[in-house]
Amino acid sequence: MLSYAGDPGAVPRRPILRVLRGADGVPQDFVLPGAAHGYAHWLGLIPPDTREIRLSAGPGFALERVGARREVSVLAQCLLRRPWRFVSALYERARGSERRYRDTLRGACAVTPLTQYRSWAASRDRPVRAVPTDLRIRCLVLTRAGEAAALAATLDALAVQGHLAHSIGVAWEDARPASPDPRAAHQIWDDRATAVDLIAGADALCLLRAGDIPTPDALALLAPALAEVDLAYGDELGPEDRPRLKPDWSPDLALATGYASRAALFARTLLDRLPPQPLGSMAEAALAIEAAAIVAGARGAHVPRVLARTTSDVLDPPARARALAARLEGLAAPVRAAFRNGAIQLDWPLPSPAPRASIVIPSRDRLDLIERVCRGVLHETAYADLELIIVDNGSTDPAVLAHYDELRRDPRVRILIDPRPFNFAAMVNDGVAAATGAIVVLLNNDVAVLDPGWLDAMVRQASRPEVGAVGAKLLYADGTLQHAGVVVGLGGRAGHILRRRPGDTPGHLGRLRVAHEVSAVTAACLAVSRDKYLAVGGFDAASFPVDFNDVDFCLRLGAAGWKTIWTPSATLAHLESVSRGPSVGAKRARFEQEAARFSERWRDVIRYDPYYHPALSLTTFGEDLE
Repeated sequence: MLSYAGDPGAVPRRPILRVLRGADGVPQDFVLPGAAHGYAHWLGLIPPDTREIRLSAGPGFALERVGARREVSVLAQCLLRRPWRFVSALYERARGSERRYRDTLRGACAVTPLTQYRSWAASRDRPVRAVPTDLRIRCLVLTRAGEAAALAATLDALAVQGHLAHSIGVAWEDARPASPDPRAAHQIWDDRATAVDLIAGADALCLLRAGDIPTPDALALLAPALAEVDLAYGDELGPEDRPRLKPDWSPDLALATGYASRAALFARTLLDRLPPQPLGSMAEAALAIEAAAIVAGARGAHVPRVLARTTSDVLDPPARARALAARLEGLAAPVRAAFRNGAIQLDWPLPSPAPRASIVIPSRDRLDLIERVCRGVLHETAYADLELIIVDNGSTDPAVLAHYDELRRDPRVRILIDPRPFNFAAMVNDGVAAATGAIVVLLNNDVAVLDPGWLDAMVRQASRPEVGAVGAKLLYADGTLQHAGVVVGLGGRAGHILRRRPGDTPGHLGRLRVAHEVSAVTAACLAVSRDKYLAVGGFDAASFPVDFNDVDFCLRLGAAGWKTIWTPSATLAHLESVSRGPSVGAKRARFEQEAARFSERWRDVIRYDPYYHPALSLTTFGEDLE
């Protein structure tokens, strides 16, 4: 057991604990929780053959407590808290799976559901030493009749800020009260007002709603974060104390969900360069500013700490979708908004003419798989201009070879024979080299098409200049989630978020209902511009012949300036992977070698995935606290 403090004002990069095992000192790394609130705890099973323990942490780290617990006490706690996991832990222990045994116990004893955020945070919060600035902040509180008590609570919170507001205004949607609160300047909301009108003579604008309660250090923490960006935002507690733990700047997610405009500051330099369009109704003010800022290419900074308790949104999702659609049209934005599947969907245009999509499928034998996926691509996909490239790694099944003969009659199909020892990354590279399409789509042979529009949705995203890789929503045969984006660090290296959850799981902030930025996606279904693929050298077949090649590829695209997008608009089934057992023997040794290379190359991202909040667990595949 470790308890440690970190600088809550710094980026909470996760410490790494390394144990050297056996006579040869083989290293094994554990990624510890980040001290997002200033303090953190870790519980982990130290292997019995450990000969040395090392700890790597950043500035401000202070190890305050080291303890040990008997195995039987941890098992007893697991039995009390998660009886079904207790049974699973005993099973993994009996069959000698150290990793699964360890993670099962950690998931039961060291992880807290998001619903218990308040008590979790109370035991970890430490004061933050904010960097003083002279930023002049104007706080504008949007208010309606009947909200006098809520307004008073907001003004009370602003009165005790460590960084006092330069000016405080209250905008009323309807008539002003006869005796307005003297702590603020009051006005009737003007539908013709622009964003610059709201900020008056200040350097930054903070939009609040009556009843929002910023923490005493909110403005003091947001002010220095705004120094080199256009907007700065923190986390928040929503209605019923539901935490909203946000990612680092994610424009697609922000546009679809509006997550960034609460507990936030907008810089005057940003508002000055926005189109001088009226904001319209008071209910749409924050949406109008945020949408215009994103279209203008704003840069955002995230303070990973709860900085306010906020009230419910003024606009319900359908109304917000209508307002956003109108805003985007008025801004001549290249994207449109619509309300579908319970969320705002952003529809990016398909280039005209639509680019050819080259679908690359590595395969070997398994007629049941290759027949199904080819039927889905060639006959169940609505996209017109496509070609199919199968890279076969030495199939010997006569039925498969006969099926290839049938496929060759279709002018859209080419089959490449790769007789070398299995190297998935090299097969993918060969397929892309033979492709003639502007967009290449990597597809596993165990994937099944569920909806004819899947390829259209992926090509639309992959055609965007700022986007690198695009991933799809993949479901197991039982309808549960197999892939909803990759979190780097999850499971110690990289893993699929919310794996095995129901297929309609909305995800934290509702992000699984909308396309959004992630650090990586799986190559089981991945689209990318062929030019961008070649620009970063494709898959690294030497370092990652079988595993981690897709995550490494996405991270190299990110390093080159292209973001990775996951979209639920392309939903397919990933059937065979549900039955694959763990690698053992030589396969396991090869996996560990590739995992070690991945860890060495991408340790900084493992310690801090920008799209996964540092307070969230890397042990479970859900969205729990650690």
